[in-house]
Amino acid sequence: MQSNEQARNLLKFIEKSPSPFHAVEEVKQKLIAVGFKELSERKCWPVFKPSEKYFFTRNSSSIIAFHIGSKYKPGNGFSIIAAHTDSPCLKVKPISKIVTKNYLQIGVQTYGGGLWHTWFDRDLSVAGRVIVEENGLKERLVKIDRIPTLAIHLDRSVNEGFNFNKESNFVPIFSLGCADEKSKNHHEQFLQLLAEELKVQSNQILDFELCLYDTQAPNFGGLNNEFIQSARLDNLLMSYIAMESFMQSASNNEQENITMTALFDNEEVGSSSAYGAGSNLLKVSLERILESLECQKHFHETIQRSYLISADCAHAIHPNYSDKHEQNHAPRLNEGIVIKVNANQRYATTSLTSSIFKQIANKNNIPFQEFVVKNDSPCGSTIGPILSTLIGIRTIGIELIL
Repeated sequence: MQSNEQARNLLKFIEKSPSPFHAVEEVKQKLIAVGFKELSERKCWPVFKPSEKYFFTRNSSSIIAFHIGSKYKPGNGFSIIAAHTDSPCLKVKPISKIVTKNYLQIGVQTYGGGLWHTWFDRDLSVAGRVIVEENGLKERLVKIDRIPTLAIHLDRSVNEGFNFNKESNFVPIFSLGCADEKSKNHHEQFLQLLAEELKVQSNQILDFELCLYDTQAPNFGGLNNEFIQSARLDNLLMSYIAMESFMQSASNNEQENITMTALFDNEEVGSSSAYGAGSNLLKVSLERILESLECQKHFHETIQRSYLISADCAHAIHPNYSDKHEQNHAPRLNEGIVIKVNANQRYATTSLTSSIFKQIANKNNIPFQEFVVKNDSPCGSTIGPILSTLIGIRTIGIELIL
């Protein structure tokens, strides 16, 4: 596949994935199309055999997929690539109904560490999970209007610094009209939009998890279309690449290890949930796979023969803010995969895991670069240190550049 076709497919994936639920559904359908079988955590798993490939989801927002190589033997390791499905966004509150004068507004919570000032004056829609009384879990998209800023005539100081209150000034406008009395928690018009999309009655909607997203489609930019311009690149970019790489690897049956990809929700808020990287999701998956292979006694040696790639996004050096990067470790666009290292263990890379990765990269002529945060700057983190702590697996933190 040509690189430009890969980029177009990435944009399609991002556009179809406005929420973690949608991202997991997209991945799920891709896996089914190439012969993966779905498992349920609520049922006993069958006895596995080499060459078989499976997946399962948890909360519909995290997904684990694995392929057992034809040359697998008890005690062989797992080769895992992990990423996350969530991105900073606005989430609809449990009681979202707000009426100010004759404006109908939707109450939202901020999720993750977003650049919230960039959300003003954008056309927004909602996406996510809706629970209905009869038909189980359904996912649909509905449309709401934009969050407007205050006219400059009413705030002449705005260009000196845009400050706003996230509770009172950061409320999406849904419509004009009067308050309805029929629904207590949400605007009846909003519930009706959901109901029409789901083809149910509004009183069948029991609850939902909805996030707002920018309706502007991902696209290419720059003189030669060399830039990708999109929301949710962190971390749908690596979710897409992890899954595509995993499926390509699974198409080669001559594997000695069990290859796996794991996409987790809730990384943006610390991963501490029943379906985040801080849960038992990956460890239980590894244990159940070995049980179904009837070689659970090899669990500990298998872990020590395994390797995990934590895949996330790095920030390329910005020409207007080059002082934000350490001079010898400033990632550059088109100069290779970024290996992230932190002495305070904010990333899970070690000299051993880095050396393994570098050997593979050099053997396949894959460029790479190394990143260290400045000592006077805060350092982010990702799922790598969490997973390596919980499981004891050798881990490297690698990233593609935004």
